[in-house]
Amino acid sequence: MPDQLPQSAMPLLEIDVLRTFVSIAESGSFTRAAGQIFRTTSAVSMQIKRLETMLGCALFVREARRITLTNEGERLLGYARRLLKLNEEAVSAFVTPQLNGQVRFGTPADIGTHILPGLLSLFARTHPGIEVNVSVGRSVDMIQRIDSGELDVALISVGNLGQDDSRGEVIHSEQLVWAGRAGGVAVERDPLPLALSTPECAWRRQALDALDRAGRSYRVAYSSEQCAGQEAAMIADLAVAPYPLSLVKPPLKRMDEGENLPSLGVYRIKLLCAPGCSEPVQVLARHVVAAFAAYH
Repeated sequence: MPDQLPQSAMPLLEIDVLRTFVSIAESGSFTRAAGQIFRTTSAVSMQIKRLETMLGCALFVREARRITLTNEGERLLGYARRLLKLNEEAVSAFVTPQLNGQVRFGTPADIGTHILPGLLSLFARTHPGIEVNVSVGRSVDMIQRIDSGELDVALISVGNLGQDDSRGEVIHSEQLVWAGRAGGVAVERDPLPLALSTPECAWRRQALDALDRAGRSYRVAYSSEQCAGQEAAMIADLAVAPYPLSLVKPPLKRMDEGENLPSLGVYRIKLLCAPGCSEPVQVLARHVVAAFAAYH
């Protein structure tokens, strides 16, 4: 029987790395996991490489469009989940939640879909005494609900028709680009088929204004209030659409800008808090700002 390492010489599994491993296993993507734990994809890859080197085995099978667990990865997943749970129980036994209360949080469906799930999950672990209720709707509705006292804090996109953009704090900005099916032909059609949201949507207004200035002919081939509908039209190669760069994932790709596709400019997200908000609201707001800052 081979000699075993003494207990003091055994390598120690890091909780932070195990959390990354579980996030990848549950999301099926290094990129999605990176967004959930507020790290870059390269940093996540380095963590897993270090873990695989420590354990002496591959944990994931990296295929073209998905990530799956190896047999060794499946074995580790059960241990990892139990260790994370035990870590939470141990910390909770010594750290009494300092804050209690409720936060009513609003967001449009197309904002922060890559950040909010991980953020809210982490916030629930770090502040278990604060209950967060999430409402989804249009940015203009979020502003009205803040003013009526129905919401404490909300994310809003900038530039929507009929919206007061003088309020709130800009916490995120990124390039708005043209997106479509990789290898598709929709971008080559004339008039250009578009997948757009409702007329008041900032993305739609930026896209149509740019096309009008460039003199490019177009038609609205697909209209959906949710960005998931635009994505479905693009994946089916029925149309191209204006999209934040961070949301462009395979099988979609960024379309080259030029004479036929004019530049669209920048897309911005603001955080709006109700006047005189409570400490739990302020704490959640700080976490939201930090999450978007870490995403850059």
